[in-house]
Amino acid sequence: MRVAERKSKLRFTITRLALTLFLAVISAACKQPKVDSEMAVKPADVNESRITNADREPQNWMTYGRTYDEQRFSPLNQISDQNVSRLGLAWHYDLDTNRGQEATPIVIDGVMYFTSAWSKVFALNAASGKLLWSYDPKVPGNWAVNACCDVVNRGVAAWKGKIFSGTLDGRLIALDATSGRLIWETLTIDPNFRYTITGAPRVAKGKIIIGNGGGEFGVRGYVSAYDGETGKLVWRFYTVPGDPSQPVESPILTRAAQTWSGQWWKLGGGGTVWNAITYDPDLDQLYIGTGNGTPWSAKFRSPEGGDNLFTCSIIALKPDTGEYVWHYQEDPADAWDFDADEDMILADLVIDGRARKVLMQAPKNGFFYVLDRTNGTLLSAKPYTFVNWASGVDATTGRPVETAVARYTGPDPAPIVPGPIGAHSWQPMSYSPVTRLAYIPVNDAGFKYKLPDSFAAQKLAPNYGVDVVAAGLPQDPKVKKAILATVKGKLVAWDPVQQKSAWTIDRPGPWNGGTLATAGDLVFEGTASGNFEAYRADNGEKLWSFPAQTGVMAGPVTYKIGNEEYIAVLAGWGGVFPLAAGEVSFASGRVRNVSRMLVFKLGGKETLPQVPAVEQPQLPALPNPASSATIRKGEQLFQTYCAGCHGDVAVSGGVLPDLRRSSALTDDSWFEIVLRGDLQSEGMVSFSKELSRDDSAAVRSYVISRRNQNAVPETH
Repeated sequence: MRVAERKSKLRFTITRLALTLFLAVISAACKQPKVDSEMAVKPADVNESRITNADREPQNWMTYGRTYDEQRFSPLNQISDQNVSRLGLAWHYDLDTNRGQEATPIVIDGVMYFTSAWSKVFALNAASGKLLWSYDPKVPGNWAVNACCDVVNRGVAAWKGKIFSGTLDGRLIALDATSGRLIWETLTIDPNFRYTITGAPRVAKGKIIIGNGGGEFGVRGYVSAYDGETGKLVWRFYTVPGDPSQPVESPILTRAAQTWSGQWWKLGGGGTVWNAITYDPDLDQLYIGTGNGTPWSAKFRSPEGGDNLFTCSIIALKPDTGEYVWHYQEDPADAWDFDADEDMILADLVIDGRARKVLMQAPKNGFFYVLDRTNGTLLSAKPYTFVNWASGVDATTGRPVETAVARYTGPDPAPIVPGPIGAHSWQPMSYSPVTRLAYIPVNDAGFKYKLPDSFAAQKLAPNYGVDVVAAGLPQDPKVKKAILATVKGKLVAWDPVQQKSAWTIDRPGPWNGGTLATAGDLVFEGTASGNFEAYRADNGEKLWSFPAQTGVMAGPVTYKIGNEEYIAVLAGWGGVFPLAAGEVSFASGRVRNVSRMLVFKLGGKETLPQVPAVEQPQLPALPNPASSATIRKGEQLFQTYCAGCHGDVAVSGGVLPDLRRSSALTDDSWFEIVLRGDLQSEGMVSFSKELSRDDSAAVRSYVISRRNQNAVPETH
């Protein structure tokens, strides 16, 4: 179809959609409450009927993905491709943290609720940005060592006057939506294990559904349902089998245990539900996505083989009881950290002339999956970007067809694409029923997986089961340049029926933001390089851009108050990629963290305060009498214990301090921090049980060597 014809048809479709919603919108607008601390209705008075019928209230964004189907499509069209150029900042709200911001705000009857880093919760007047209340769950700083991917949080859920959120240290909390007062909290984890909660809870039939993370830290995955009124546990579903000597928690785990070997339960097993949870009221099914096994390498996790169910799987459960219904495993015997924890979208599509109820997911492994959500049958799977670990997915078995490089055997295996950050990670994708396209934030970045000679679980280090030194960015200039040239990002508009790209926007690097599609023929996305942008949904034409002063990763939303439509996005650079990838993250743009909520409207006149420039002077070299053997030892220890927070090969991606610039390199305060834990309130715990003083000194010598490689030569 020619572009002009397609645009004409699109305009007609949008007009019909607008007419269908007209009476509902007018009715809802007439009932809008006063937007102030004195509310005309009970705040966050959300129930299943309201969420199920969310299109009758397009002015609200009542749950993480707006609707139960989590399409992140809004019927609002006041802001459209015809006038988005007039979009301006309406207000902004600065946050008190400089860590990554990943939350999707929800907006209910004029009030915005969201979380920030360190699991803090905020309620703002959605028209003005005025703070109504905030709640700090006071997560202990030292729990940050258990977070693989920054101290982030992705949002809240609302139900019958309560706001629910998970905390980094494993609590589920219920707050009064009017005042922010704590109503109840419950510990959802065993604190003796390194669990975290970073995902947003969901609500299904009055139950608050929450999972957790920790797949790299020796935990066993599960998802739990709690009573929204009392906080009591209703059911729990474990995603991987436990100790065979103990009673089996559910019958399906007996079957799952047959797909494991060795003593996996001593390593935890993994399979955590750290992000993807979707409720389907049509079929009364709850879908969860599960993460990687522990460790990444299947050789050490399950040495005699096996698919390792239910890692890297989509599982359907009964929401009342947590009973297993069906599953689909995307990555049997996963060895690459290819989670299936990325957001899932529900839709009704016509495929091969037949109406199907489908579940769509673009997981880390690079294939776009369309499943029949009634029974988990694979309908199609095609790569939405470049992959080299598999040539396709077998339509009969549903299993990937692995290539010769997939299992990274041999002394010098080839890099695998995608790598651990995935071709698509947690950043939400969206789907427009108007254009019938899914909009995916895509990462193009490979990784050099290599098996180490041996594996032993570490208490305070991620248990990858791969050679962390081999995975480091080489410092040979030509080799490094060649590798960095392959690291890219893009926004892909994907046709899930035809399984092909409709259009693509190239980005300089990965880790760009989640997407929002609207009936105004628009797609919004933030970028890692520091912009918030709008594109025409049908053809990808760039229409508008705003300099956000920081990387934007979170998913945007839109809402309406009175006659004014707003677009909101939480901004603040961070997360696992800039935290751990070091110099590779510079491909996305060397931005700083400036954490704030940004809200836009047509004709908005607000401006952001100027951000002072940060000088990064070249540092002088430091004396380093250590032997080459000591420095090599320090490199191994740094890559094992330190790189996950302070950056690959001692180069910070801009979230935490660059240790090459640390004043502690020159005195004994280095040992007081590393071994005594003087900065544990900020997340830097003591490593005295893992590292001796000589080990710590070797790490320091390695960091000094990395500093000296780029330092100003000493003058005499």
